[in-house]
Amino acid sequence: MEAENHTEVSEFLLLGLSDNPKLQSLLYGVFLSMYLFTVLGNLLIILAISSDSHLHTPMYFFLVNLSLVDICFTSTTIPKMLVNIQAQSKHISYIGCHIQVYFFMVFGGMDSFLLTVMAYDRYVAICQPLYYTVIMNPHFCGVLVLMSWLIISWDSLIHILLMRRLTFCIGTEIPHFFCELAQMLKLACSDTLINNIVLYVATALLVVFPLTGILFSYSQIVSSLMRKSSARGKYKAFSTCGSHLSVVSLFYGTGLGVYLSSAVTHSSLQNSVVSVMYTVVSPMLNPFIYSLRNKDVKGALRRLLNPVVSYPGQITSLRTK
Repeated sequence: MEAENHTEVSEFLLLGLSDNPKLQSLLYGVFLSMYLFTVLGNLLIILAISSDSHLHTPMYFFLVNLSLVDICFTSTTIPKMLVNIQAQSKHISYIGCHIQVYFFMVFGGMDSFLLTVMAYDRYVAICQPLYYTVIMNPHFCGVLVLMSWLIISWDSLIHILLMRRLTFCIGTEIPHFFCELAQMLKLACSDTLINNIVLYVATALLVVFPLTGILFSYSQIVSSLMRKSSARGKYKAFSTCGSHLSVVSLFYGTGLGVYLSSAVTHSSLQNSVVSVMYTVVSPMLNPFIYSLRNKDVKGALRRLLNPVVSYPGQITSLRTK
């Protein structure tokens, strides 16, 4: 019977955040606005850094990758939610659900890895400034990003292959606005022991270790800054780390909130609402954090959006000619 159910299941039902038609219209407008802000904000960060040769450094190379991942991360879940609201439908195909789970894990994991790599970059820049250009050379930076993609892609693929062997009952309802691995394991009609073991081990390796790396990097940074006598040097160092620390706090803080919410309460609606902070709000706020707290990015954005004001000398010289 389980095998039969497995072969016949062709779709799931995403219950979303609300069944109220009036509230759904409001949700559509809110999430569409947040999605457009996320894509536009991160795209501006990418264009600003790419167009400014002064920002072609390891730190901003990683920031470009982070912005690209944030766009993809949000695009994994929100467009499908918007389509379902617009079409008054809750359906998602069996294959589509697996694809969503896979890319959600890939881009979520890449966020964690990139934040760790950026913390290491700040550690080398502040604690070993004389060797910074030697250690953080373009080849090494590219290898760090490539290895992150390979590790998280293979890890996500293992989860999907293990998930494919599970059986689901026909008409399975997912109390969420997207397909998430932990939620799918709870809804499976077959034994999920192996899946849960792999999930816990992967979480320990791919979440705890990066977070430990970030904490270690900043402990060394703080220790190094305490030994500096120059107040100006301390301020400059802290200012370069401020944006990254804010993004790290937002990313891991919202992620921890999702975990604690699912552990403390069994309300699927409350868990879904908390997940919005992790999947939508965090990627949306990242560009604002970097543009408001970073003078270099702010200047690059100003030159990108208003080149006539940014280069008045060039315009004047052209007019005199």
